[in-house]
Amino acid sequence: MSAPPAHPVAELYADHHRWLHAWLRRKLGCTHHAADVAHDTFLRLLSREDMPAFQEPRAYLTRIARNLMADHWRRQELERAYLDALALLPEPEYPSPESRLLIVDTLLRIDRCLHGLPALTRRIFLRSQLDGLIYADIAAELGVSLPTVKRHMSKAFLACLSVE
Repeated sequence: MSAPPAHPVAELYADHHRWLHAWLRRKLGCTHHAADVAHDTFLRLLSREDMPAFQEPRAYLTRIARNLMADHWRRQELERAYLDALALLPEPEYPSPESRLLIVDTLLRIDRCLHGLPALTRRIFLRSQLDGLIYADIAAELGVSLPTVKRHMSKAFLACLSVE
């Protein structure tokens, strides 16, 4: 009796994990962080409902790993900015560690949402929500019509409402 066929991710893991880990170690300069990203790369593949046919499996693995590294660096940058903002608060107003974790997670979801928007939509939304500009002022500043600003704001609000 022959053994059942291996899962495609198991085959990819067996064939390319060592190479991916070495590549990540060179990029990151840390074997532990490289191991984490390599692990997360294969987990990302396992979470897919369908497995694509691979012409270049290493290129595909590299793309996933690069995206994971970018997510990690974006998270670090966001956490650093949040901690810098917290440093301006009096100590009694500091949120608990649990609250800080929830806030950072929420900020990351908002960041992903905003980065998923077209550049003009994101700019209009941020000028309104962060800078407090009214729609007419945003339209004048950006040289677009008021209905265009309203349409982009609607898109941005819908995107924010759909954040998981």
